[in-house]
Amino acid sequence: MATRTKQAIPAVADVPRHVAIIMDGNGRWARRRLMPRVAGHRKGVEALRGVIRACAERGVSHLTVFAFSSENWRRPQEEVTLLMELFMRALENEVARLHENGIRFRVIGNLAGFSERIQALIRDAEALTRDNTRLVFTVAANYGGRWDIVQAVRELIAEGATADGVDEAALARHLCMADAPEPDLFIRTGGEQRISNFLMWQLAYTELYFTDALWPDFNAAALDKAIASYRTRERRFGRTSEQVRSAL
Repeated sequence: MATRTKQAIPAVADVPRHVAIIMDGNGRWARRRLMPRVAGHRKGVEALRGVIRACAERGVSHLTVFAFSSENWRRPQEEVTLLMELFMRALENEVARLHENGIRFRVIGNLAGFSERIQALIRDAEALTRDNTRLVFTVAANYGGRWDIVQAVRELIAEGATADGVDEAALARHLCMADAPEPDLFIRTGGEQRISNFLMWQLAYTELYFTDALWPDFNAAALDKAIASYRTRERRFGRTSEQVRSAL
């Protein structure tokens, strides 16, 4: 029996509604300058500040970044500790600026892995910015795409869902990004060409863009280059080119 997807074809525009980014290359940026890795992460926070501003100015409605994966706990303990401190400082120092600029802040992932202080800062930041609408800025922290799907399945089971009651729409409602459009454009800096367990479900039809630029060097001009590449893509979602053109 044929299986037809019930997923609606999303609207396509020149500016992606949702941009997802893996911010890779902080450590290499620092190493090339004979600096400690944490210096690259600090510089990466500055780059992120500029990209958030650029996305808001260009009309992007959702920006989601991969800040710390569930696999990043495998890094040296000293680096993990420094990353946690940097995350806490960013929450303390950056959220007020986001709020002033009408940006909503969210964190997705298994927050139980973080200290009580970080969890409290996240809750406060989300509450403060909840009603902002200029841009939804989401940070994936202690997040993994496989974990996201598993926790969604567990929630379905807890609801008493039967096999016949499970479809794409039912599962999608329980994913961390259920209230956001799926990403239109995925960007990975640093030269690697993989999605590394990031938004695995949501990236199914996303346009992928890879750049050799290290994250601390990524800026508004680099974002514009990625968006320019996005505009050249034909987004078919299973249709033929002729069907896409006739729908315009």
